[in-house]
Amino acid sequence: MSEFRGIPPGPNVGTQLKALRRKKKAADRAVNLVPATVGQAPEVVLQANRPPLSELTLANLQEWFDAQGWQPFEYQLQVWKAFQKGHSGLLHATTGAGKTLAVWLGALLRLAQLPKPRGAATRVMWITPMRALAADSTKALQQSLSALVGDCDVALQTGDTDSAARAAILRNPPFALVTTPESLTLMFTRASSQPNLSKLQVLVVDEWHELIGNKRGVQLQLAIARLARINPGLQVWGLSATLGNLPVAMDVLLHPVKNHAKSTLVQGKLPKQLIIDSLIPDTFERFPWGGHLGLNQLEFVAREIDQSASTLVFTNTRSQAEIWYQALLEARPDYAGLLALHHGSLDKTVRDWVEQGLKNGSLKAVVCTSSLDLGVDFLPVERVIQIGSPKGVARLLQRAGRSGHAPGRPSRITVVPTHALELVEAAAARHAAQQKQIESRFSPQAPLDVLVQHLVTVAMGTGFKPDELFAEVCTTSAYENLSRSQFDWALAFVEKGGESLAAYPDYQRVAADEDGIYRVPRRDIARRHAMSVGTIVSDAAMHVAWMTGGRLGTIEEGFIARLKTGDCFSFAGRVLELVKVRDMTAYVRKANRKKATVPQWQGGKMPLSSELAHASLQMLELAHQAISSGKKTTLPELRALESLLALQMRWSALPNTGNLLIEALHSKEGHHLFVYPFEGRTVHIGLASLLAWRASRHKPGTFSIAMNDYGFELLSAEPVNWHEWIAGSLAQAPLFSTENLFEDVLACLNASELAQRRFREIARIAGLVFQGFPGAGKSAKQLQASSGLFFEVFKKHDQNNLLLDQAQREALEQELDLKRMEAALCAIHRKTLVFKSIDRPTPFAFPLLIERLRETVSTEKLSDRVARMVAELEKAAQV
Repeated sequence: MSEFRGIPPGPNVGTQLKALRRKKKAADRAVNLVPATVGQAPEVVLQANRPPLSELTLANLQEWFDAQGWQPFEYQLQVWKAFQKGHSGLLHATTGAGKTLAVWLGALLRLAQLPKPRGAATRVMWITPMRALAADSTKALQQSLSALVGDCDVALQTGDTDSAARAAILRNPPFALVTTPESLTLMFTRASSQPNLSKLQVLVVDEWHELIGNKRGVQLQLAIARLARINPGLQVWGLSATLGNLPVAMDVLLHPVKNHAKSTLVQGKLPKQLIIDSLIPDTFERFPWGGHLGLNQLEFVAREIDQSASTLVFTNTRSQAEIWYQALLEARPDYAGLLALHHGSLDKTVRDWVEQGLKNGSLKAVVCTSSLDLGVDFLPVERVIQIGSPKGVARLLQRAGRSGHAPGRPSRITVVPTHALELVEAAAARHAAQQKQIESRFSPQAPLDVLVQHLVTVAMGTGFKPDELFAEVCTTSAYENLSRSQFDWALAFVEKGGESLAAYPDYQRVAADEDGIYRVPRRDIARRHAMSVGTIVSDAAMHVAWMTGGRLGTIEEGFIARLKTGDCFSFAGRVLELVKVRDMTAYVRKANRKKATVPQWQGGKMPLSSELAHASLQMLELAHQAISSGKKTTLPELRALESLLALQMRWSALPNTGNLLIEALHSKEGHHLFVYPFEGRTVHIGLASLLAWRASRHKPGTFSIAMNDYGFELLSAEPVNWHEWIAGSLAQAPLFSTENLFEDVLACLNASELAQRRFREIARIAGLVFQGFPGAGKSAKQLQASSGLFFEVFKKHDQNNLLLDQAQREALEQELDLKRMEAALCAIHRKTLVFKSIDRPTPFAFPLLIERLRETVSTEKLSDRVARMVAELEKAAQV
């Protein structure tokens, strides 16, 4: 069969594609009515004699709902009334509960009250974090709009919009525009966009929980501040599904406009059934270790797919998705053409095909990653399966909501553990979800790289006066504590290039004219800046393309660099043979082999969230009580683990919310210390390094470190008197002190290396490193060399450069999560020490030993060595 770009492999693919095209043409010709769903708009419901927007009333909406046999939800009515009062706000409701319709119809009601601006103008802007979601949102808004009023339209503008369409939108602004944060920011680079933006009356931010915690959210805050300044009456609304700190999230979003309108927080409480359960195998190993990927549960997953019309199989990493896709095809060859793969590295054509197949119900299952977490409505999906622990409560709820994605429909997610202890996390996630213990997200504070980019953006458009722009920037939550000296440094940096770049004209990006207004003086600088707007800094990647034409997606450059011509690897659900590498593209053809190397993407391991970690300790506390009293727990996950947990208690103890378990072991490898804070692997990296460094100040020594989400191991060749240094009150133990934490962390870790790694992203956002024009991109080595050169130059010749300080701060906050580390140490101070000297690895210590063994060079297979170790420990457990 000939290759077709974007279609998963297997027989009958061409036939299915033709069928899909026929269905689409038929749908385009017909008015397609779908069964009415309470609180949500149907596909198309056209009304005769649709009135102009100015005549739309709440009664009209009620009549329209009545005609469909619906009743608006109470929270939808709250949003509509708040809009009509001129309020801004945040709507929080579960996925699939009708949030879009609530805010969209509220905006229409409000705009019906307000006078129409003179001339054509965009009155509503709808911001979405994803291009795919933008297309779906445009369709959904237009459908309800077409049913209610007759004089309005909706347009779409993203990075995929061609120049002709952009020019048409600029000439004839639509009533509503759906776009992304980056496309909105690009509008500020064109002075011709400003008259239209000044007439904007409503701004809606969809999926706000996905933006608030990163620099894209900061960029959007700056855009809102600019819009609010040129139109003080602007109403801003956010939509969110999974957030634990709603008042804070609303304040961040509305900070620039809170003095201009009252704010309203609406929580959509619906009687939506949520089912969270776990796959519990018949038998479980008492000495678990990560890395199985849950494939021993493959038949169960295949049976669940068999029994459901449409299933999403979520994995936490792209590598895991590739492996599961191939395994399911081998287990069910008849799934060929009905099973698809979806992750962020696949080409857009592939992802579009998969999403269309989910929408029209032609796909039976899709193996996916977080690329399908958000917004696109897949009503046919009945089941969601999560491979491995979700590592966070919000992520679990978001993915569960992809099934039954409509009001009144139950959502169900089943967790398939990849090792025994993930059953504890599954029970904990369900408990935390029931208790509404959802993770909070906070805005980054004063990232100067984003500010530097914003200064050039505004200078390209209308230009700015420093005093006015400083006041505007400080209305945002992210920059409310920005000092004037920091702002002036950023301005000097883009005006003169700072102390070390003053001699280079390319870094003199803005200049004041005779009126004191700062503008971009050169067209080539403006062009480069327009190509670089945004804060998304993707991993260094190269394209994967067929020799015969057509792209499959992108893959990390470092992985391809390790391959030779003729080597095979698995990607996009296929086994591929590398033919050649040219111009940042890996050219491939189909391989005859069935097995191949699976790429590993950076950032693959998600750390356990604080909320899920705390809930896991609560589950272990319940298990301890049940085992000690001889009673059976009501939680099926803990009942399945009773043998493992009882053995842990017999040989050592169980961690819980009130104690810190520490185990000491002497083996032929050396002297081991196992510590179980249950704070996630990111924090454990820092804690392990900190303890090792502080211990070495008492007695010089070298330590090997291993960690997972539950704890960490320190291994030394020489004995260490840990008990003496830690015994007694944990609050008094110097190893766990919070004093001089910042300085000690900098000393114990290669902070300079971490900061240099963060600086690559900062240099890109700040406009120091240009990634190249389309078709002439730079390689990862070139980008790293460029950013590394700037880093070294600033360290030697511009030590007061604030971007260096930002790189160090971000390294500590994001790479090591210093705030959470400090919170973990404070929590440890409140706990009771349980120090156990053990004779052999316990069920909790065993996975830490295996983590370290992965890093050692050995001629024998890891699985063979693990099997021998498990056999020895099981034999000891029988005694």
